[in-house]
Amino acid sequence: MARLAQTADLTEVQREILSTVRAFVDKEIIPRAQELEHSDTYPQEIVDGMKEMGLFGLMIPEEFGGLGESLLTYVLVVEEIARGWMSVSGVINTHFIVAYMLIQHGTQEQKERFLPRMATGEVRGAFSMSEPGLGSDVAAIRTKATLDADGSYTIDGAKMWLTNGGSSTLVATLVKTDLGHEKAHQNLTAFLVEKPSGFGEVKPGLTIPGKIEKMGYKGVDTTEMVFDGYRAEAEDILGGEPGKGFAQMMDGVEVGRVNVAARACGISIRAFELAVEYAQQRTTFGKPIAQHQAIAFQLAEMATKVEASHMMMVNAAKLKDSGKRNDVEAGMAKLLASEYCAEVTTQAFRIHGGYGYSKEYEIERLMREAPFLLIGEGTSEIQKTIISRGLLKEYASRR
Repeated sequence: MARLAQTADLTEVQREILSTVRAFVDKEIIPRAQELEHSDTYPQEIVDGMKEMGLFGLMIPEEFGGLGESLLTYVLVVEEIARGWMSVSGVINTHFIVAYMLIQHGTQEQKERFLPRMATGEVRGAFSMSEPGLGSDVAAIRTKATLDADGSYTIDGAKMWLTNGGSSTLVATLVKTDLGHEKAHQNLTAFLVEKPSGFGEVKPGLTIPGKIEKMGYKGVDTTEMVFDGYRAEAEDILGGEPGKGFAQMMDGVEVGRVNVAARACGISIRAFELAVEYAQQRTTFGKPIAQHQAIAFQLAEMATKVEASHMMMVNAAKLKDSGKRNDVEAGMAKLLASEYCAEVTTQAFRIHGGYGYSKEYEIERLMREAPFLLIGEGTSEIQKTIISRGLLKEYASRR
């Protein structure tokens, strides 16, 4: 299924990037993933390799030291990386959501301040909306930024589920500000919070308690973030204007949803590869199990699901690149790819039989990683809500 990443209209530069990344995945990620994942070890050497390749600047404009590539190029790269180990793709996912938000909504000063260092990987981004008491209900955010007499802000509250929460040095954080608007989301503001990497009280009033232990998605650090009298300046507000945070974050989430679809495609491709390889090696009743119709039909179904997911992901990325709104298409891609990923991974697991339950086999890891994609960047139910609202609005306008 390697042809999946070979979209017909790719440029020579895009093909060269993908070929380089694929070789890196095969040589540096796949051979190390099992050991690092089982020990929950941060993949520092792999991250350093991605820095050298310029991947942290992939979508950052050339004027700021990046490669200036499209979202399509990025998600195809993510698909390749997730095929090796999903956690590595998580290292760059939130980084690019923050970079994208800066490019689209940041002030010129903010762009010049952060983007060149983000392009080299010196500054690493994280993205924070969720809180301990809420998930999908973003408008109910409680973490609050209070305007002080000197024009600065004091932030108090707790955020949850920060991917790269410990290793990041710049966190785009959505908080509540009292602007007096009737609609809750109009009072939300995105702050750019700079911090050193690490855990504990990393800055006065800002604590990263430690890693959250997870079933899968190991290696990459997932954390809480606690504000207690943290001082922020007005120039730390993304775009410089309070009350714009919800729209800014939702714009970033559309990029994140296409990214999650790409990660699901990558895991699905790897699960399919492992299933095909095992099915041709394992013999029963005198022939490889791949030659039994029951298994052959499963492989056919898996390949079709992988192909469909890939094409929907590519379509959503191209639409975003064109400058059009892609909330419905991103939701569709994320919904289909994540659900199919869970199904394809489970089918690969069943093809492996008892060996699939052993930690010696890679499919065991994929079985613990795939479920995360059903909830990351919004559950399947949230995607269905977004899709249905968008479709109803579109068809109502045709009447």
